[in-house]
Amino acid sequence: MTLRHMKLFLSVCSHDCNTTRAAQAEHMTQPAVSLALKELEQYYGVHLFERMGKKLKITPVGQRFQEYALRICGLFDDMERELRNWDSFGVLRVGASVTIGSQFLPGYVKEFYRLYPDTQVKVSIGSTDRIESGIRENELDFGLVEGIPHSPDFIAEEYMDDHLTVICPAEGSFPSGAEISIEEFRRQPFLLRESDSGTREVFDKAAADAGFSVSPIWEATSTAALVNAVISGLGIAVLPYRMVQAPIRQGLVHNIRVSGMDFSRRFCILYHKDKFLTDSAKNFLQICRSFRDDLEPTF
Repeated sequence: MTLRHMKLFLSVCSHDCNTTRAAQAEHMTQPAVSLALKELEQYYGVHLFERMGKKLKITPVGQRFQEYALRICGLFDDMERELRNWDSFGVLRVGASVTIGSQFLPGYVKEFYRLYPDTQVKVSIGSTDRIESGIRENELDFGLVEGIPHSPDFIAEEYMDDHLTVICPAEGSFPSGAEISIEEFRRQPFLLRESDSGTREVFDKAAADAGFSVSPIWEATSTAALVNAVISGLGIAVLPYRMVQAPIRQGLVHNIRVSGMDFSRRFCILYHKDKFLTDSAKNFLQICRSFRDDLEPTF
């Protein structure tokens, strides 16, 4: 007994138990359809139809078989449709570090849903290290990160410019837009992102290039927590400019420059070198590359 037998049986049922019309619908001969029904009955040792002259009438056991056949064939058709069109009906697993996840990813996903409404996007936002781990363990299809990949097994494609900025208390000793020396900068109390974040990695590299390191008095995964600490006069923070434009514009904090230090960076698309990117993944990444950078930043 095969799936084809069940589908032929269902075709006969849907054509008023008429094997001739079922044969025409299935592009088969009538004897071939009758043979398939006979093989089914012999396989199970039951009569699926009563033969009354040239007419067939489904039996109670035939009705029961019809219920099973409908469920089985329906499930099989669902499987065929979903797997053959996985890019349209599947799940895309996207990871993003905090800045990208909070400022840009909602826009990426909204645009993707507009173009491909039948594909579900499952999002995970966390530190760059966490995103890399998810890619390595195949829990994520790809990631959008601010840091530099730490493994040769990853492919990284830079796709957007970004930079960090130094913010200080509005009521502190530095006016907005001031430029201070590295020596003056390194004496400040620092409020920084956690050590495994992409933002912190860029800061630590810039500090190392300038010949010093920092032990912050405050570490946080939340940009809002750091901004509020700066507003309260607890120290200075180095954060993504896009995420602190609003408090700078409102005069809650001042942004300043440090002579001789570069806090520029690039956002990266990150995936495993052995990963097969589906058409859905490629389409999503193309949205990331072409997305307009006109969002209103918040913190």
